[in-house]
Amino acid sequence: MTILTFLFFTALVGGITWFLTRKDDHGTSTGYFLAGRTLTGGFIAGSLLLTNLSTEQLVGLNGAAFKDGICVMAWEVIAGASLVIMALYFLPKYLRSGIATIPEFLEKRFDATTRSITTFIFIAAYTLILLPIILYSGATGLMGILDLKTLTGIQNETTLLWLTVWFIGIVGSIYAIFGGLRSVAVSDTLNGFGLLVGSVMITVFALGAVGDGGLLSSLSEIKEAHPEKFNSLGSKDSSVPFSTLFTGVLLLNLFYWTTNQQIIQRTFGATSLAEGQRGVLIAGIFKIMAPLVLVLPGVIAFHLYGAREGFKPDHAYGTLVSEVLPSWLTGFFAAVMVGAILSSFNSALNSTATLFSLGVYKQYLQKGVVDEKKVIKNGKIVGTIIAILSMVAAPLLAGQESIFGYLQMMNGLYFIPIFAVVLAGFLFKRAGALAANVSLLAGCGILLVGYFVPPFSGWTVKPFANFHFLGIVFAALMIFQFVMSKVRPLAENWEHHYTKEVDLTPWKWAKPLGFGIVAFVVILYLSLADFSVLE
Repeated sequence: MTILTFLFFTALVGGITWFLTRKDDHGTSTGYFLAGRTLTGGFIAGSLLLTNLSTEQLVGLNGAAFKDGICVMAWEVIAGASLVIMALYFLPKYLRSGIATIPEFLEKRFDATTRSITTFIFIAAYTLILLPIILYSGATGLMGILDLKTLTGIQNETTLLWLTVWFIGIVGSIYAIFGGLRSVAVSDTLNGFGLLVGSVMITVFALGAVGDGGLLSSLSEIKEAHPEKFNSLGSKDSSVPFSTLFTGVLLLNLFYWTTNQQIIQRTFGATSLAEGQRGVLIAGIFKIMAPLVLVLPGVIAFHLYGAREGFKPDHAYGTLVSEVLPSWLTGFFAAVMVGAILSSFNSALNSTATLFSLGVYKQYLQKGVVDEKKVIKNGKIVGTIIAILSMVAAPLLAGQESIFGYLQMMNGLYFIPIFAVVLAGFLFKRAGALAANVSLLAGCGILLVGYFVPPFSGWTVKPFANFHFLGIVFAALMIFQFVMSKVRPLAENWEHHYTKEVDLTPWKWAKPLGFGIVAFVVILYLSLADFSVLE
């Protein structure tokens, strides 16, 4: 029954996605890479959320909550505030430029070398870091939820891991390589609805397993038994110390939601600024509610299983799913979990193909008149090669102590330099290409040394020091670019030209809703704060 439910829901999403996108334009760069600029707010919100949400979050963040409590909600609620900044500040500027990629914007702002460096950093990071982690964490999560050893009869875990990785990789590649961005966005939205329903059900069933007095009564029982788990302020020994919310944690969130090509590409495909802002802010509302499914289950698991000898935090979510969810729903939840995995994978793969096609092939390899069909064809070929490489690399991650922690650490290598250059491009009107290019290369180099070269690596391995290290590097890069804008300024201020690709009339509710989301984040933190942990 479980496997039939899983296959049915997976096939249903694929069928609906094909039906809704069968007449889409896949013959031009705009049609294939930007969905023909036809994405409305609902599809943008759904795609943003599900591209972000995958097994490394469901498993990793709930595992962190099992250990540290609700202070780890910082990754979600600060994301909500970051999406407000995206909607009100960054998105109007991006759409005004008519761009398809962040490197393309940096070429307009600085020069072709800046675009080339950024394109290379993105492609390398997605191929070597992001895609393998998505496949590995997704495969291990699916193996546990569906108990694939029993279902398949394959007892060798390594063999089963390789097969599961390749299954996820091949299906995800079909969406990304042959369907284009709109297929990715539509499938994301359908799977997102299923994942939202399934995740809420798990929280409800988990609270029901605590006691018979109702959901609120169960929550009160957990809070009375473990009050330390309900402090929004992380101590210095937690995975998210409170002071880091204003340095590394904030910066990683800001880059992720305002500059990360994998995430924001669907906003470039908006039909208008108003639709783009509507989608981004709807996603922001869901992000500030996300602790209900990404943090609270981990705390409930601590209440239920914390006394078990040898119980590992990263087992918290999988144990809840297997023990509290009715068997007839397991296949459905496994299917939407696969949808979340596929969403993250196919979005990153589509973005990588976009970066290569528009930033490498179209710029450097194609001579003479641009042939749109060749651009798309070569994007598909490169996407296929990268997919195969990531499927080969993913199983090699087996044995990592914490895949969620590893991902956050590695993300910092390219998040910080790129975000610093993009932000400086907006803020410092006289900043030139030399400062931007040096910042990109030096920033990545400094972070690599800090992470992997002793004795520096011994200091940055702890979350408290690591997050502040990211903040220090970011501040240094911003100061350097500001000084260079005075020492070697451009001849005149950079002007942001409007390309008239889309209607730039703002959504009338954008500012009120944005301010409301930020106010909610502040109130949430204050209402759950115990300042004694900071002493």
